[in-house]
Amino acid sequence: MDAREVLDKIYCDSLTSYSRRKTREVKIGDIPLGGENPIRVQSMTVVDTMDTEGSVAQAIRMVEAGCEYVRITAPSVQSARNLENIKKGLNAQGFNVPLVADIHFTPNAAELAARIVEKVRINPGNYADRKNFQEIDYTDESYKQELERIRERFTPLVQICKEYGTAMRIGTNHGSLSDRIMSRYGDTPLGMVESALEFLRVCEDLNYYDIVLSMKASNPQVMVQAYRLLVQKLNTGGFQPYPLHLGVTEAGEGEDGRIKSAAGIGALLEDGLGDTVRVSLTEEPEFEIPIAQMLVNRYNDRSAHKPITPIEIAPVDPFSYNRRHTVEVQNFGGKNVPRVIADFSQLEERSVKDLKAIGHYYLPELDKWKMGDQGSDYVYSGSRAMPFMLPNGLREILDYETWLAADDKVNKYPLLTIDLLGANDKHNELNFLALRLDDLDHNVLEVIKVDPTLVLMLSANSSHAMPEIRRAFFELIDKGVNCPVVISRAYDGISEEEFQLHSSTDVGSLLIDGLGDGVMITWSKSNEVTLDEIKTSNQTAFGILQAARTRMSKTEYISCPSCGRTLFDLQETTAMIRKRTDHLKGVKIGIMGCIVNGPGEMADADYGYVGSGRGTITLYRGKEVVKRSVPSAEAVDELIAIIREDGNWLEPEKSTN
Repeated sequence: MDAREVLDKIYCDSLTSYSRRKTREVKIGDIPLGGENPIRVQSMTVVDTMDTEGSVAQAIRMVEAGCEYVRITAPSVQSARNLENIKKGLNAQGFNVPLVADIHFTPNAAELAARIVEKVRINPGNYADRKNFQEIDYTDESYKQELERIRERFTPLVQICKEYGTAMRIGTNHGSLSDRIMSRYGDTPLGMVESALEFLRVCEDLNYYDIVLSMKASNPQVMVQAYRLLVQKLNTGGFQPYPLHLGVTEAGEGEDGRIKSAAGIGALLEDGLGDTVRVSLTEEPEFEIPIAQMLVNRYNDRSAHKPITPIEIAPVDPFSYNRRHTVEVQNFGGKNVPRVIADFSQLEERSVKDLKAIGHYYLPELDKWKMGDQGSDYVYSGSRAMPFMLPNGLREILDYETWLAADDKVNKYPLLTIDLLGANDKHNELNFLALRLDDLDHNVLEVIKVDPTLVLMLSANSSHAMPEIRRAFFELIDKGVNCPVVISRAYDGISEEEFQLHSSTDVGSLLIDGLGDGVMITWSKSNEVTLDEIKTSNQTAFGILQAARTRMSKTEYISCPSCGRTLFDLQETTAMIRKRTDHLKGVKIGIMGCIVNGPGEMADADYGYVGSGRGTITLYRGKEVVKRSVPSAEAVDELIAIIREDGNWLEPEKSTN
């Protein structure tokens, strides 16, 4: 690989040693961003911007929760003008938090807001364009004319920002790219980056540099690839090193929203990218702040991690998804979905009913087993085999010495340690090998390379665990070792929410890069693992696989975090739709509060439920409008009718709880 090819793949300072990317400092009121400043956290109000009192009260709650920048939608000139009243209301109560005006479609509102608030956010996909989902065959000349039109429309805002000392975020969103960008680049990470660079070139030509950039998507894979590509293009294109605003847009609610956000945001934070974080949950904005802070806090002292052997360039493409090539061993690797292993090794008492925690239900009246959509594939029992026969859909892994003493050595599988790699008595078809990066010397690599029965259980216990495990993957790839790999991580002494965020970062970011053929994560608040904690670990493992788009096991909801534009109660509506549809495995439903966030922002969705007016809903199949102006009281039934018409509806089963 020549020097140019190496440079074209570099998107961070180091893949092994934590080093935060050096950026310009951007002044945003009294709280500067980037440079040597800490990673900032922020959120967005959900109150109607014309409700001054409500906006002020909510902004105060956000600040008291730790919010450093408060974003407020300004969909019209009237709402942009009211930002001044909100700002005065906050100042009157002693709050001087920087305000950010969120602009879509209305340059006039942006130009007014830039005179009032400390920062404006524009979306290059709809600032000077209207999206009609048309494919246009542009010539080089006609494309150049379009860029001149954008320059003319955008220049006044840049000049106002320069005059008033107002910062700007150029925030691209996947799915809301202009028809022009779509026609030339498609709905791709490259299209997202080029959309922002068109506007950035105008700014730099006018000597305006108080800029923050973002590349948001509801799909963490796309989001991670776009941010990496953005940094690479900034580096090689001669641009200034602008700070980055990180976020997975429309992440959703509850554990799903947290897991998806952590997989995307965490993957970038691990590589030192990101200067401010917004976690977009379908919840009140003050609840987003502690989540963002938990993600950021992991990097306060990360530079003190133990050294990892450096690597010049990754053997995987950081800008596109390609799953690592592996041989198939039983149902691991090859074209199999990543497997989930539940860890029962630390549970003292075990009974048949305990398997319910990992998705396997015994029905005594029928004397049969039922496996749910999130039923584990394997259970690791450690040094004590399960005292009962397991269902057909669940296989058991035992420590090697325990396996040797087992009556059934065919339907149970041994976990070897590195010192047992040369043991003569092993399973004929499937053996697990526990190892870490430090174990991968030349002799070990040569042995595992030629053993067609091995599945590696790769783990790390350092504070810089994800890059350590990633470095081990790179070593395997470089040496031509094609064994399937299970990513194994244990978390002790942290809260459930921290566990979800940390494991989603560590494991999800590897899966996003196509690394991993299985997952085993273990969590306990204290030294003793409980059945509830095993259940949480299992659900989180499946959630991470879904967030990384590597194994779909449940319905996915792409729901926006609400704002002043929202035309219905998003939390209540999302809960109502989830209640009716959460049994539809693998179906993706977009729930958007207004047309600004749909259909573009639900680019990944199979179906869409979008507010189009007070009390009315527009329903989508993909990006195609199916029904307009549906009364909200009838909209969920109409949505289900569309799903049924497509043959994707299943009647919900009766609960076995």
